[in-house]
Amino acid sequence: MTNGYRAVLLTVLTLSVFTLAIVELTGISKNSLSGRRYNNGEGPGTFYSKNGETYRGEIYPEQTRTRSELVAEMPKTTMQFYETKHNFGNVPEGKVMTHVFRFKNTGEHPLMIAKTDVTCGCTVPNFPLETIPSGQEGEVTIVYNSAGHSGLQQKNIIIHSNAMPEAVSIGIQAEVH
Repeated sequence: MTNGYRAVLLTVLTLSVFTLAIVELTGISKNSLSGRRYNNGEGPGTFYSKNGETYRGEIYPEQTRTRSELVAEMPKTTMQFYETKHNFGNVPEGKVMTHVFRFKNTGEHPLMIAKTDVTCGCTVPNFPLETIPSGQEGEVTIVYNSAGHSGLQQKNIIIHSNAMPEAVSIGIQAEVH
């Protein structure tokens, strides 16, 4: 290799690294290296993993992966939701509604929720981060924003935990007008 060719390659490599650093540090990318948890400091944000999964709330994607691995290694237990569906009824478009789904750890081991999956960005679940001891109760709070939606809306939330079965579906419904 000639010295001129090496100099060009080194320059291109240096500029590439510099450009990536600027993009990350300015927050232009979906996830900046600064590890910001919030969008403009106004509350929980949206985060993206390297494989394209979307995470909402205050948990970093790396924490979610670690949490999922931790939950997978925990002893299996059982959980029972007091209800799995909630109907908000007729609601005006643009209304933000909240519903709490209560559950009980009916097994012999501590229960931990690893993550939740939603069918729409308009539905944001919040779940306990700590373990739920055997015989104790917990809550999953669902916030649904009807802005931009009309007609019958049915949204499902999949709860992943160390319970059997590993994934449980809960859902909300609203007739938006």
